[in-house]
Amino acid sequence: MVVYRLRVATGPYFLAGTLDSISVTLVGTNTESHKQLLDHIGRDFTPGAVHKYKVNSSCELGELLLVRLHKERYSFFPKDSWYCSYITVTDPSGVVTCFPCYQWIEGYCTVELRPGTGKIICHDSLPLLLDHRKKELRDRQECYRWKIYAPGFPRIVDVNSFEEMESDRRFALTKTTPFADQGSGSGNRYLPGFPSKIDIPSLLHMDPNIRYSFTKTASLLSNAIPVSLGMKLRGLLDRKGSWKKLDDIRKIFWCHKTPILEYVTEHWKEDHFFGYQYLNGVNPVMIHRLSSLPSNFPITDPMVAPSLGPSTCLQAELEKGSIFLADYWILGDAPVGHLNGRPQYVAAPLCLLWLNPQGALLPLAIQLLLPHTRYTLQVNTIARATLLNPEGLVDKVTSIGRPGLLYLMSTGLAHLTYTMFCLPDNLKARGVQCIPNYYYRDDGMKIWEAIDNFVNEIVNCYYPSDIFVQRDSELQAWVGEIFTQAFLGRKSSGFPSCLSTTEELVKFLTAIIFNCSAQHAAVNSGQHDFGAWMPNAPSSMRNPPPQTKGTTTLKTYLDTIPEVNITCNNLLLFWLVSQEPKDQRPLGTYPDEHFTEEAPRQSIAAFQNRLAQISQDIQNRNKTLALPYTYLDPPLIENSVSI
Repeated sequence: MVVYRLRVATGPYFLAGTLDSISVTLVGTNTESHKQLLDHIGRDFTPGAVHKYKVNSSCELGELLLVRLHKERYSFFPKDSWYCSYITVTDPSGVVTCFPCYQWIEGYCTVELRPGTGKIICHDSLPLLLDHRKKELRDRQECYRWKIYAPGFPRIVDVNSFEEMESDRRFALTKTTPFADQGSGSGNRYLPGFPSKIDIPSLLHMDPNIRYSFTKTASLLSNAIPVSLGMKLRGLLDRKGSWKKLDDIRKIFWCHKTPILEYVTEHWKEDHFFGYQYLNGVNPVMIHRLSSLPSNFPITDPMVAPSLGPSTCLQAELEKGSIFLADYWILGDAPVGHLNGRPQYVAAPLCLLWLNPQGALLPLAIQLLLPHTRYTLQVNTIARATLLNPEGLVDKVTSIGRPGLLYLMSTGLAHLTYTMFCLPDNLKARGVQCIPNYYYRDDGMKIWEAIDNFVNEIVNCYYPSDIFVQRDSELQAWVGEIFTQAFLGRKSSGFPSCLSTTEELVKFLTAIIFNCSAQHAAVNSGQHDFGAWMPNAPSSMRNPPPQTKGTTTLKTYLDTIPEVNITCNNLLLFWLVSQEPKDQRPLGTYPDEHFTEEAPRQSIAAFQNRLAQISQDIQNRNKTLALPYTYLDPPLIENSVSI
C-alpha cells in the first residue's frame, strides 16, 4: 500500500466553498487509484482554506498525468458551486506535482486537471492526454458558441448556449434564477432607478468562470444606482429643455469631480487644450500627418494666416511635416435618430491641426459636412444588454442612437487593419513619432515593449523553433477562428489567418494583450474626466452646425447641445464606463498560478519589475505637468477589458 498526500485549496471568494461531496481519482502512467472521498470531521472546502488529505493506492501510479475531481450530491443538500484554486499531490518518493484549477465547478460533474507544466500539443504523445485535450476543446466549443449580432459586426458569444447547458443535467453553469415572467415576452425592460432599458435575459445565463465576481458585481451596482437615483430624485433625468446657462451643468457632477475634470471645465474652450486632447484624450489615435491637403478640404492661405503668423505659410508647414488631420469620415453616412421626440443632427468634420514651433498642437481649420438630418465576454454582454439594446443608454443620449453605433462599428471593422492594431506600426503609419508631449505614444510604447519582451520569453520557452508554431494545430485553429469570427475573414485587413514563425506569434500575442489592457485603458478610463463637462464632448446636436463663421451665439449654442435629461443620461454613461469595479487585476498580475515551472515564473517577475519601473517614470513625469497623464500608468491598467 502506497500513500499520496493531497493539499486542496479553495478560493478566497464569496461563496467559494461547497457542501457537495468531493472525491478524487489520481491517474498515472502505470495505473489509476480508486475513487476516494475527501472528507474530514467538520466542514471541508471552506473559502480560502487549504485542506490536507491522503489517497491510498495498492501500487505506485507512475508519473502523475491527471487528477479527476468528482463533485456529487451530499445528503439532502441542493447543488452548491465550488471554486477550486489548485491541488498539489506529493507522491511516495516526495515529488510534488501541482494541478492548477482556478475555476468554478458547478452542478454534479467530473473535472480533469492536468499538471501546471505548460505543454503545447506537440509535447503530448500519450493517447490519454491527447484525448483529454480533444475533450476539453470539444466541451469549450459546445459552451462558447458564436452568434451574429448585426451585419458586419464581429461575432459575439451566444449566451443562449449557457442557458441550454444549464438545462442539461451534464452541466450547471450558473446559479442565477430567471425572472418568473421571462418567458412571457421581451426581456428588454426598465429597472427601478435606471433611466434606460436593460436586456435582462442576456445577463442571466453566463459561465461562472467569465462572469463578474460577487465583489465586482456589487461594486458596479454601487457605482451605478446611487448616481442614477440621485439624478432621478433631483428631477434631472426627467427635465427636458435647454440648459439656461453653462454653469448650471456643474450641478450634475458636484460629487464626482476629479482633478482632470476640473481642468477640462476651466480650459475646454482653449485651442491648446483642443489640440492636447488629440494626443492624450480619450481618442489619441485619430490624427495623421499630411503632405498635401485632401481634395475635400479647400483651405487657403488667407484662411489660416491669422493662426500661422506672417513668417510661414500652409505649403511650407506641409513640407515641414507639421500639419496633421483628424478625419471623421465614418460619420458621413451614419443614421441619425430622435431624442425627446426631436430629430437630431450629426456632422462628419475634418479638423486641420498645426504643430507650432513651441511644440503645441493647435487647430487651424475645422470643416463641418452635414450628411443629413436626423463599446473580455461579460462586459461585452453587459454592454449589449445596457448600451446597445433597443432603448438602452446609447439610444437615450446620442444623435445616432443604436442603429448609428452599429453602423459605426461595422464600418470601422471593415476598415480596421493589422497595422492599426499594432501600436509601433500604427504610430509610424500616422507619422506622429516626433510630436512632443504625446504621452499616450510615449507610455504606450514602453508598455508595448515590456509586453513584447515578456511574450517573447514565454513563447521561446514553449516554441523553441518556427516548426513548433507551424505544427501546433490548436494554436493555428485559434488564430484562424479569430481571423474568421472577429475580423470576418477579410484578407485585406492584413490580420493573420495562420502563423508561421515565433516572431509572428510574439507580435500577434503582444498586440492582443496590449489592446485588451493598455489600449482599452487609454481610450476608456478618461471618458468621465473629459466628457462629464458636457460642452467639451456633447453627445448630440439638436440643430445643424452653423454654415457661416461668427453667427453662433450663447443662446443658439445652448439650443444645440443636449437637453438637461440627455446630459444627465450621458454623464451616467461616462461615469459607469470610467469607474473600474473592484476586484481588479492590474497588468502583469497573475494570482492564479497556472505556470509552475521556474522559467515562466522568472519571466513574470521580470515583467512586473519592468512595469513597476515604467510606473515610477510616469509618476515622476506627471509631477511636472499641469495636467498629468495617468491612463497608462501600469497599476491603473486592467489585465483585460472588464468595464
